[in-house]
Amino acid sequence: MRLVKRYFALLLGGSLAIVLAAGLLFAQVEQRSYAPATLGQLQQPPPAALTEDSVYQVSAYPLYPPELAEGEGRTETESFCSMCHSTRFITMQPPLPAATWEAEVTKMRKTLGAPIPDASAAVIIKYLQAHYTPDTRKQ
Repeated sequence: MRLVKRYFALLLGGSLAIVLAAGLLFAQVEQRSYAPATLGQLQQPPPAALTEDSVYQVSAYPLYPPELAEGEGRTETESFCSMCHSTRFITMQPPLPAATWEAEVTKMRKTLGAPIPDASAAVIIKYLQAHYTPDTRKQ
């Protein structure tokens, strides 16, 4: 019986809290301190007015891909890897171990579906291992 009384008291207390919260929300709407029409909108100041005598400057943005290291397999690497991403993805990597380059090329082919033939994949792996590992990377 005691448990039932406690449960009833908790239920009544929770209901009272919900009624009070709803009353406060209604009071805010009535006072116009809460506007449902602006929910989810960001209030931002308007942008600065532009004038005809303003000076604007834009610096050059390099659009060229970085050069890959010279060597056998460079052409295959550039042509097959560039189908999905820039060669910058190769040059921006930290020097990776040889096994990691092999795993990366395998992932590109098997998991991501890059259409690289087996013979070309072997050449690309050998090229990456020859030029982009901790022992072979030239800065």
